[in-house]
Amino acid sequence: MERSAIFQDLLSENASLVLYTWDNKEGKSTFWHSSAHLMAEALEALYPGIKFGIGPAIDNGFYYDVDPDSQQITLADLPKIEQKMLELARLKNEYVRTEVSKEAAIAFFKEKGDEYKLELIEELQDGTITFYQQGNFTDLCKGPHIPDTGRIKAAKITSLAGAYWRGDEKRKMLTRLYGITFPKQKELDEYLVLLEEAKKRDHRKLGAELELFMFSERVGAGLPIWFPKGTALRTRLEEFLKKEQVKRGYQPVITPHIGKKELYITSGHYAKYGEDSFQPIQTPRENEFFLLKPMNCPHHCEIYGHKPRSYKDLPLRIAEFGTVYRYEQSGELHGLTRVRGFTQDDAHIFCTPDQVKSEFLSVLELTRYVLEKLGFDNYTAQISLRDPENKEKYIGSDENWNKAEQAIIDATLEAGLTTTTELGEAAFYGPKLDFMVKDALGRSWQLGTIQVDYNLPERFELEYIGSDNAAHRPIMIHRAPFGSMERFMGVLIEHCAGKFPLWLSPEQFTLLTISERFNDYAQEIETALAASDIRGTIDNRNEKIGKKIRDAEVRKVPIMLIIGEKEAEEGKVSVRRQGQGDVGTFTLEEFKAWFAEALEKE
Repeated sequence: MERSAIFQDLLSENASLVLYTWDNKEGKSTFWHSSAHLMAEALEALYPGIKFGIGPAIDNGFYYDVDPDSQQITLADLPKIEQKMLELARLKNEYVRTEVSKEAAIAFFKEKGDEYKLELIEELQDGTITFYQQGNFTDLCKGPHIPDTGRIKAAKITSLAGAYWRGDEKRKMLTRLYGITFPKQKELDEYLVLLEEAKKRDHRKLGAELELFMFSERVGAGLPIWFPKGTALRTRLEEFLKKEQVKRGYQPVITPHIGKKELYITSGHYAKYGEDSFQPIQTPRENEFFLLKPMNCPHHCEIYGHKPRSYKDLPLRIAEFGTVYRYEQSGELHGLTRVRGFTQDDAHIFCTPDQVKSEFLSVLELTRYVLEKLGFDNYTAQISLRDPENKEKYIGSDENWNKAEQAIIDATLEAGLTTTTELGEAAFYGPKLDFMVKDALGRSWQLGTIQVDYNLPERFELEYIGSDNAAHRPIMIHRAPFGSMERFMGVLIEHCAGKFPLWLSPEQFTLLTISERFNDYAQEIETALAASDIRGTIDNRNEKIGKKIRDAEVRKVPIMLIIGEKEAEEGKVSVRRQGQGDVGTFTLEEFKAWFAEALEKE
């Protein structure tokens, strides 16, 4: 069938046609989804009888979960899989879409003996099922795909992993192959260079080397433990945001790590997180259950509702660095970026309808300030809306959702913010604005978030007395500029490659003594600098100064203060900047002035 005839068939009703290229997010996703099919074709050719689970595109490439049965796929096999993919790609086979009845789809995969595809088909409605075929490979898929395999010029299988079928630990462990492809070999070469740099910046590796944090199986997977240096770094971040919040009228609060089950039933969090979260804690009292809190918002609703409120009290802005808990599947845990216990820089603003836009814009300004202060100046904002085709995933009325979504759209337009819109990415209680931040390697991360919520105030029956002396429902704005402290710090470590800004560094300087004769003088300097809130340590080990300097460089300490006989006699320190070399020799007061200037430049 000619392509014009295909388009005529597919566009038989009123519709719009958008052409995506490699430069579009959607274009890359389609390219990588098609590449997952190509990898599956290569696997089927190399491993007869292999069965297939799902193979979606992801942010950087794609993966496919497969069951090789009695066969085994090892790291040593990856080059031959890549070679087979490129061999098949050169055939330039078209991706051909076919509509299939449910009966025919079941018969096809029964003959292949693929129970995974059969399970997926059972959940589909007859009349909605499509196959895609390229060459000798046919897959259950709704598409879309690129025109043909010839567009794929470079391929790399990046890793192997185990993955439970459908994320269920009670089901079979499948083999997951991660891959990435490009329309040019040069782009793959450049990506592989970035991949090597990413390995060097891996926050798990740097976290151990810089003694920032650890995980312990005895404590539990996904529960980070912070060392003194990591705690100092994290505390500095918290203090920075707390100071900014106080300037903007936020009041700090503290709430418990647990709450009664009924609290989260009221909020809707139990229905949302109950099955997949930590299970209720039963007390000695009959029928009394508590939960580790999955979110801070229900507790903050209780703070609002503990006494009568007037419109004159609003907006009420309350903030908490509150730790929450969610039982993520073990296969989904990843260092600090996916954990089971994490602290949100949470705040909730309770306001009147006519205050929503101004409060949202104020939060927007704060979030942008925080991100840019920490070097994340390359970002876009994603407006995350409800999926109109799947409204049962959400709580609240259409009227409230429409108001909340329009409030976010209006505020971003007024702020002149560059945005994208994603359906189905809203929180279950309201739409949100997510900040998608690019790090030093060009990778995109979702960090800060702002949400407009008409629903929780309704569920908790929150009220205020308006100027008309009648009761009204407040609107709630949820916001977290960092998102979660753990995830933010994981991204920050990789973004900075462990070389934190001077103002944030947990160890701003280290004093290096040439001999133990100068230890007392070093202690005097350290004490004087600590009094000026300049943080550092003394390295008085019995080691040569060259080794001490190299060790300080490895620890990525921003400033080295070297003390020998001449410095001690003159009451000075020799200053060396990390990665730059010697700066000069200063008196203590001169160094303080130089340090203040270095801070100002950041």
